[in-house]
Amino acid sequence: MVCKNRVAIVTGGGKGLGRAFAIKLAEEGIKVLVVTRSDIEGLKETVAIIKKNGGDAVWMKVDVTKPEDVEAMAAKAITTFGGIDILINNAAYYYGVQRKSFMEIDPQEWDRMMEVNVKGAWMCIKAVFPAMQKQGKGKIVNLGSEVFFTGSRGFAHYVSSKGAIVGLTRALAIELGPHNICINVVAPGFTDTEASATIADVAKYDVSRTPLNRLERPEDLTGVVAFLCSDASDFMTGQTMLVDGGRAMH
Repeated sequence: MVCKNRVAIVTGGGKGLGRAFAIKLAEEGIKVLVVTRSDIEGLKETVAIIKKNGGDAVWMKVDVTKPEDVEAMAAKAITTFGGIDILINNAAYYYGVQRKSFMEIDPQEWDRMMEVNVKGAWMCIKAVFPAMQKQGKGKIVNLGSEVFFTGSRGFAHYVSSKGAIVGLTRALAIELGPHNICINVVAPGFTDTEASATIADVAKYDVSRTPLNRLERPEDLTGVVAFLCSDASDFMTGQTMLVDGGRAMH
């Protein structure tokens, strides 16, 4: 897969999936800007791991819901590395979210879910588009979820936000296609991350309905993401790739 000397932005890169994606892309020879809103120590650790492995990365504090932050994010990638080839929209409101009936979800919590998970992704895409348009190529990977296919009890706002990501991706595939920018979704199943541990007991997760009979790990997703960032996927756009061990077949 041809990726070397390209530049990627990974949102939510302080831990979990974001860190795994950043490390994998750096291993492929990609220069990486990792960002998040609050976990600055996590960002520093992600960058340190990448540099220890011989990669090139910098970090930046970014709130994806703020226009000035995402514009500054795009500017930093350009001034530091010379362009933007890849965007991984991984930032999400998920850590510590309490399961509750749709009747009990506070409207402010619903709005926050949509603001981060959907509006934030849209705003990051808007911020990187001029650079991708100028160079005549780009790759965008949005993080969806298996719950779009299966639903999830007590998570109506989260499921809805991930459904919106699929819709956003399909709509933008049409608009971005003429600029040779590919945009796709990777939809993980329940994955063993720090964030997942705040909403469920990871050790007790029932894998009996998963054909591969184990819990998903961050590294199970990195190969698919790297593929979607590479030249090998140049004729794929608007697609949703479900990576969940066969739990929900699509």
